[in-house]
Amino acid sequence: MLGKNKRSVTAFLSGLVLTAVVYLAPGMVGDAIAAEAFAEQAFAEEAFAKEVLAEQPGLSAVDDGAPEIEWGQDVFYKDWEGNPLKGPVSGAPAPELGPTDYNNYEFAPSRMLIWVANQQHLYFGSFVLAVPIFCMIIEFIGVRTKRDDPIMSVKYDRLAHDLMKISLTAYSWTAILGGILLFTFITLFPGFFKYLAGIFRPVMHVYALMFLAESGVLYVYYYGWDRMSQDPFLKWIHCSLAVLLNLIGTILMYLANSWATFMQAPGGIDSEGRFLGNIWHVIHSTLWNPVGVHRILGNIVFGGGIVGAYAAYHYLTAKTEEDRAHYDWVCYVAMFICIFGLIPLPFAGYWLMKEVYAFRQQMGITLMGGIMAWLFIIQAVMIGLLFFAANSYLHNGMARVKGSHRYMKYCKYMVLLLIVCFTMWMTPHTIVMTPAELKLMGGAQHPIVGHFGVMSAKNTAVNLMITTTILCFILYQRANKKIMVPWATVGNCWIAAIFVGAAINIIFLGVYGYFLPANQRVGLSVPQVCTTLTTLFAGTAINISMFKDSESYGDIQWGSQSKVGTYAVFLLAISFTWLMGLMGYIRSSVRLFWHVTEVVRDNSVDAYTLTIGEAGKMLTFNTLFVWVQFVVVFWVGSLTGKKAPAEAPSGVPVPAQQQQ
Repeated sequence: MLGKNKRSVTAFLSGLVLTAVVYLAPGMVGDAIAAEAFAEQAFAEEAFAKEVLAEQPGLSAVDDGAPEIEWGQDVFYKDWEGNPLKGPVSGAPAPELGPTDYNNYEFAPSRMLIWVANQQHLYFGSFVLAVPIFCMIIEFIGVRTKRDDPIMSVKYDRLAHDLMKISLTAYSWTAILGGILLFTFITLFPGFFKYLAGIFRPVMHVYALMFLAESGVLYVYYYGWDRMSQDPFLKWIHCSLAVLLNLIGTILMYLANSWATFMQAPGGIDSEGRFLGNIWHVIHSTLWNPVGVHRILGNIVFGGGIVGAYAAYHYLTAKTEEDRAHYDWVCYVAMFICIFGLIPLPFAGYWLMKEVYAFRQQMGITLMGGIMAWLFIIQAVMIGLLFFAANSYLHNGMARVKGSHRYMKYCKYMVLLLIVCFTMWMTPHTIVMTPAELKLMGGAQHPIVGHFGVMSAKNTAVNLMITTTILCFILYQRANKKIMVPWATVGNCWIAAIFVGAAINIIFLGVYGYFLPANQRVGLSVPQVCTTLTTLFAGTAINISMFKDSESYGDIQWGSQSKVGTYAVFLLAISFTWLMGLMGYIRSSVRLFWHVTEVVRDNSVDAYTLTIGEAGKMLTFNTLFVWVQFVVVFWVGSLTGKKAPAEAPSGVPVPAQQQQ
């Protein structure tokens, strides 16, 4: 899969599984803790109240000497019988914000300033969280391939080290942007920030300590790279530091996400916004896990796109064949990891939307069928561009692989299927029209095109697009390999049957959805997703197992990638940057005129929904601004890339180790 060594396939997949375990662990542990908290609170409310009251000496006492407890009902969490959980009131109610609680600068509206500060910090935070994932996986592959292919092992290790050097510069930049965001919050929204800080006060020091821990591990991991690489045992310790670094980064991300998810879907407070004593309920709202998983996958795609664009630029400007070959290989590694995160990303998005509907059905309707609906059409276009860019890179990349002529003839059919699915995916359910057009058509839905705007058609389209991308990747995997296993024919038949059967099942479920009510039709997305994931894992596993004792048609001709395939990398990176901003805006805007949904009302002069044109301008500005910053960061990181040999002036003694 990566390089010539077959064991690197197993190593890479092992690294991905390890990464998945590391990153999904907080969510799984969180669910277990939440369930335990429900049980404990049902049977130990009195003990818990005493513990809280011990920290609240201001509460009054009744005549019998026992403290008087005021109980509130949680706005989200319920007990086993479906009744709202109760908790002792342990905080002040949500403030009624007025004009004095909002500040403005003369040069720009406060809403736009907080948007830019938040989005830029999020972009760089995503990058510095994604790059350590790449470094962990790439370094692990290098360690596993050291015995069989020392040259490739060194290349992997150097690549991970170089990426970490860039991440170190971006890490400092992220901290600066975080300080700017905090300053902007405090100065422009002091009343609201005071309320949030009061709610999250028990974990703010934990966030600070985790940030210090990540900084310490990061510096030890980077500056100890060369010394730890000299000893096999220390090298494994170094790989363990990578896992620890990513685990701390994930905890930091989840803690930061808790502020955003609390604002959209609050929990752990009563209807008046008063804290009920259980900080885990505040953090672990219904959107906490889906937002976390969605952002992990998004970070992988975002980071892979940026690293790929960085390598693609150097590939196009390289002066020597050696540099062209190197950056072509780096671009391939980055794009491989990027596609790995892109394939399951829509499924995480569906999970997030499902939880939004579960929290407030009206919020989901506003997103998918209300004032945000046309933003989702734009989102569909951007997702389609991502899949086109990924497939274009793979199709053009086959040209540098000897033996790929066997599969190149299928590319045009896959592109045709992508076009058909993309057209269906971006088709709106309702069309903007004049009253005369509405009367002429007989309704808001077109009698023919309107059938492709419902979720049955869109789920079918996106699953077929993902399945096509998986097939393209499998063909790329085996392009330069001559299968030699005795069961090659049977294996090929199994792979063909899996993909054909998956396509039939996905299309059947999509058509069947038109004969079901809307509330039942949504459930068909689950078997469609399971079909696509089965195709991914089963098809890839069979394909890899067929590589045993395979013969190569020749080495990959690194440095011969076409310009079209290279430009596809830029398209993917920039499109995903814009898409990240769009989805962040959609998620935040669905709160409408609430700072915290149904708890803290936004009474500022900027409490309105932007038009699509205004939102598009801001999204484009954020995209251009962050890419300018990335160019600066890459330039700063390259300043130490090459060291010129220094000669000592005459008469100055040279150390003995420099004379050798």
